[in-house]
Amino acid sequence: MLQDQDRIFTNIYGLRDKSLKGALRRGHFDGTADIIGKGRDWIINEMKASGLRGRGGAGFPTGLKWSFMPKEVGERPHYLVVNADESEPGTCKDREILRNDPFTLIEGCVIAGFAMLAHTAYIYVRGEYVREREALQRAIDECYEAGYLGANNKCGWDFDIYVHHGAGAYICGEETALLESLEGRKGQPRLKPPFPANMGLYGCPTTVNNVESIAVAPTILRRGGAWFAGIGRENNTGTKLFMVSGHVERPCTVEEAMGIPFRELIEKHAGGVRGGWDNLLAVIPGGASCPVVKAEDIIDCPMDFDGLRSVKSSFGTAAVIVMDKSTDIVRAIARLSYFFKHESCGQCTPCREGTGWMWRVMERMVVGNAQKREIDMLLEVTKQVEGHTICALGDAAAWPIQGLIRNFRPEIERRIDEFSRNADAHRRPIELEAAE
Repeated sequence: MLQDQDRIFTNIYGLRDKSLKGALRRGHFDGTADIIGKGRDWIINEMKASGLRGRGGAGFPTGLKWSFMPKEVGERPHYLVVNADESEPGTCKDREILRNDPFTLIEGCVIAGFAMLAHTAYIYVRGEYVREREALQRAIDECYEAGYLGANNKCGWDFDIYVHHGAGAYICGEETALLESLEGRKGQPRLKPPFPANMGLYGCPTTVNNVESIAVAPTILRRGGAWFAGIGRENNTGTKLFMVSGHVERPCTVEEAMGIPFRELIEKHAGGVRGGWDNLLAVIPGGASCPVVKAEDIIDCPMDFDGLRSVKSSFGTAAVIVMDKSTDIVRAIARLSYFFKHESCGQCTPCREGTGWMWRVMERMVVGNAQKREIDMLLEVTKQVEGHTICALGDAAAWPIQGLIRNFRPEIERRIDEFSRNADAHRRPIELEAAE
């Protein structure tokens, strides 16, 4: 259970003053110049010591990612790119930071920029986030006016931030597709290597980080990496914004300690499952791309990277989608299949063809218009898509279906049997008529 004094996002609900003046009262930009004065090696070592893993879904160690940037600036400038293209169904944490607590992100950008010797940051905001972009731009303008951004600023590191508005493409949440879009081209993932730290935006060394990963950095550096590492458990440290949606009494976004048990998270912050715990059917624990987990498997599961791996799912962005027994679980996964089919950029054949094929089969399985052997065929196709594409969208499309078949195969088979019986019942009078 996270103590109030350990919370990083002090205005996540927008209940307090959202202006720079209010943020300064809450401690933002307190000693930023001192942190920068300690040098980039100290900052990167503290970030490594904190154990912070990227909050965008992949969970890659943030300090390690920063350290990949070249140690000196050559002919090519360095860039920081912040991924605010929050398009995964169920995920809604970055928008709260952008509209209610944007100064955490702005200060984090300056410090992260210094750590990677970048003087410029681009924040790529999801196309649908119009009000969030406006709130972020207001906050940036205030920082320029007050001398916290720009040349010769109070932080001690010349720094500019530009906000770029996307066009609502899920694929641009993938870091290299985001860079392509920023450069004015169609958002399609690049082959790696070369990695962005070597050749990213405009062919220059670039680090792409999630909003939350950057926003927590100033507090970690003020309080020390050991403080952050002391929350949660080994390899799963720190605080995290959890988003709880679906069939709970009070859907919410809340900051909690990594590793909080699922039951405690739902009881304490979401008011429990609608209709009580006996009514819980399944949970998608980290956003639409994470495999669904049965109620009995997740109820006491620690909500972190390792905990959810142990139940054959993943932590993702901690977007917890709760489904009670009123849910048509096969239809729910079929709907997600349509989303991934719709959002495929079409660059890789397995994804371009496979996502549409999987969705069409799933639509038939919703009503049971299939044969049982097709269940294994569908599973085999998901494995042919998974791991055979440039980016992870192919994996994201495959995992929900794999989770469904692993955990709810009897439900798919029941529908097929029912459809077959109904078809036989309609066919029999016609056959009798013909015989007469």
